[in-house]
Amino acid sequence: QKIRFNLADQAAARAAVLRRSDLGSGADWKGGAKKPDLTTTDACPNYNPKQSDLVLTGIAETQFTQGILAFDSEVQVLETPRMVRLDWRRSVLAPGVLPCLRDTTTRGLPAGATVVSVKRIPFPHVAPYTAAFRLITDVRAPSATVRLFVDLVLFGSGRTESSLTTSAPYSARVPVKAAEIRLAKILAARVRA
Repeated sequence: QKIRFNLADQAAARAAVLRRSDLGSGADWKGGAKKPDLTTTDACPNYNPKQSDLVLTGIAETQFTQGILAFDSEVQVLETPRMVRLDWRRSVLAPGVLPCLRDTTTRGLPAGATVVSVKRIPFPHVAPYTAAFRLITDVRAPSATVRLFVDLVLFGSGRTESSLTTSAPYSARVPVKAAEIRLAKILAARVRA
């Protein structure tokens, strides 16, 4: 993927990410802006989406944590809406996306952790392009095994691709999903590019 940042699209990306105020008052949230990781990820067998004809013009990321609960948002602005359409078809709709998510998650887990499942999940249509995936893992601790989930919500419109990644204990999935939907709607409404 080519990188040609410009001031307007960098500003648009920064304006569209998650903010501390989006999380409500009274909670002890830590975090804020972080440097997006622009390194190329390892390719998976049968999943290596073409990126060489895409041009990234703006990017921003924020992450907020409260204990074991975490929300991470990333916004990328591409040069044209056509590039977003191409990237969506190649990266999100490709049949190899689920096996690749499982493979990369498994490689990144600490010792004693296992992947239970990786699947697409229903999610409200917050933007013209919307998809969501859930990864469930079991982590062995000295006293018990803890089940965690990570939801990856992807959405896009115009020249903008956004992601909201949520990680939390599996036991909290119902209230966390409600918060996740609310936050995704806020982020989708902020897109200006």
